This record gives sequence, structure tokens and C-alpha cells, in this order.
Amino acid sequence: MKIAVTGREGQVVTSLLEKAANRSDLDVIALGRPELDLLDPASVHKAITAARPDLVVSAAAYTAVDMAEDDAQTAFAVNAKGAEAVAAAAAALNVPVLHLSTDYVFAGDLDRPYVETDPTGPKGVYGQSKLEGELLVAAANPRHLILRTAWVYSPFGKNFVKTMLKLAETRDSLSVVADQWGNPTSALDIADCILHIADHLAAKPNFDSYGIYHLVGTGDINWSGFARAIFDASVRHGGPGATVIDIGTADYPTKAKRPANSRLSTAKLKEVFGWSAPHWQSSLQQTISRLLAE
Repeated sequence: MKIAVTGREGQVVTSLLEKAANRSDLDVIALGRPELDLLDPASVHKAITAARPDLVVSAAAYTAVDMAEDDAQTAFAVNAKGAEAVAAAAAALNVPVLHLSTDYVFAGDLDRPYVETDPTGPKGVYGQSKLEGELLVAAANPRHLILRTAWVYSPFGKNFVKTMLKLAETRDSLSVVADQWGNPTSALDIADCILHIADHLAAKPNFDSYGIYHLVGTGDINWSGFARAIFDASVRHGGPGATVIDIGTADYPTKAKRPANSRLSTAKLKEVFGWSAPHWQSSLQQTISRLLAE
């Protein structure tokens, strides 16, 4: 099976390449600039068509949440029109597209985990651009699977886990927001799920349950609790630690508003595909151990 994934250096792309390296029946091709540029739809079609994949994973995105507030044009060009071009290129080859989206499509006002059918209501440009991308992907390719994920971390790239460990090298205490809740999600687990779905689609050519799914780590926590778990695991492995001080969102103003509740229900994913992520604490331990070993 050949899978084309957009982007070259993102956490999910890197995780997919690593996972696929252990399987002789898989060929994962990372497509990025200059061959594939989401700001240039023609390049998207050309690169994906040349790859001739059995499945396209739309992973590349504009993810600078605060910068998007001042650069809406680029955010929408990449996350909406770029995503549409990826889905359309897959449709032209008559193959499915698996598109990664975000918890930021929701307002975050519910007091329970969001399900796929809950009303969307993004509070910022990033979430608005990703929601527009979902709509355009669905319209461009009937064989679409939109996977909303959140709080992604891994041994690769930039993420909250690596930032906390870096800060703890020089600081004894850190103030972290305690009134935003979500599901920490390992990019390596996302890669496992993508490959599981790819196998499922290959085994069931008449699969017809396309649509939106939520894919996050099992279990939820707030940001300050997540930070404490990071430092606890780090100290156990001989790494740096710091005291975490709880603060409110109001005490840490950002240009873009964050959802207070980013918790996502993964019941639909488990029901249709028979897959659920490990508990976030388990995946975090593996990531911390690997980062400190490196």
C-alpha cells in the first residue's frame, strides 16, 4: 500500500514515516515544498498525481494559532483552499483522503466531551480556517475521513512537552493555565491510528462510513496537570523538573482565544474502526523516556 502524506517535518508526518519503516508492505511518501506547496493548488495536484497513492493523508497545515489572527489570508489559503486541493487531487485519483483537523473548530463552552455532531463555533482565525477546510474537503472528495485531534505532542518538532522540559532546565517554577481541559495526544498514536484506518479501508473496498471522527488520547487533564505529569515523568527518568503554579486563562492573555473545553469523545472512532488510543499518561511516559535518552 502506498500512502502520500502532505508535509515533510510535522509531528504526524515524522511519526508516520517512523511507523511505516517497520512494515515492508507500506510505502509512505512525504510530499512538501517545493514539490507540493499548499499555497499553490496546481503543485498539489501535480505532486499527488505523480505519487499515485492508494490513500492521501492531509497532515500539513498552518498551525501558528496566534499569528493567524494577524495573517488570516495565509491561514485560510493553507488550511482551507490548500486542504481542498489535497482532497480534490485524491478524488481525481479515486482514492480516499484522510484529513487532520482540530479541537479549535469548537467554542469550548460545553461541560462534556464534544461528539462529532455537536455544533461548531471556532473563536479564532485558526479554528475558522480549519473548519472551512473541513467543509471544503468534504465537498471535494466524498471518500473523506476528517480526524479532529488535539494537544499533540511527540519526540519530534515543537510541542508542549518539549517546551516544558526545556524551560525546566533553567527555571524552578512555571505558571501554567489550569482552566483549559483537553486530551493530550501522542503523534505516534495518531500515526498508529492512521495506519489502522488505512488497513481497514484496504480490507473493505466498499467501506461507506466516511465523515468526521475524533482522535485523541484516552483520558483528559488540564494544562497545569499535564505539565505536572511531564515533570513527574521527567524526574523519574533523571531529567529536569519544576514546580507548577496554577493560573487562569485571564492571567495569561494570548492574541487568539483558546477553548476552555477541548475534550473530544472518541466513541465513534472505536465503534467504526475498533481502535482507541492508549491512555495519555502511558504514551507520555514513552515520549519522556525517549526524549531524555536522546
